[in-house]
Amino acid sequence: MTATAARLGHVHLKVRDLDRAIDFYADLLGLAVTERYVNFAFLSFGERHHDLALQALGESAPGPGEGVGLYHTAWEVETPEALAATHDRLRERGVAVSPVDHGISKALYFDDPDGNGVEVYLDTRAENDRREWRGTNARFDPADLP
Repeated sequence: MTATAARLGHVHLKVRDLDRAIDFYADLLGLAVTERYVNFAFLSFGERHHDLALQALGESAPGPGEGVGLYHTAWEVETPEALAATHDRLRERGVAVSPVDHGISKALYFDDPDGNGVEVYLDTRAENDRREWRGTNARFDPADLP
């Protein structure tokens, strides 16, 4: 019998400043701290102990590298209003955002304060009666979201 995973358990990110990272992910995604220990913080949407683990390495830690490795974390929102609100919070923070319509999703791409890639997206497969990506990468205006 082959064991298979049921779901992604959590994402673990290494960051420079723990308080700054907690503030960013709590404000942006609505995560709450469930536990904090020395240079670790665990944040959750409320169902599990943690969906995101943060580990502080200090201000002198090198940033994410080029090439092989984690490209970004992706976080799904349920409504166009939630995606628009995320965009507003990013603008308030002065974060550069690249909005991309993939035909099956509308996504906001940006970096967290440590340079880790982040995507927040709305699944639009049902709305667009489409199941496959097909390489679509068109810009969209987040101001046009409800």
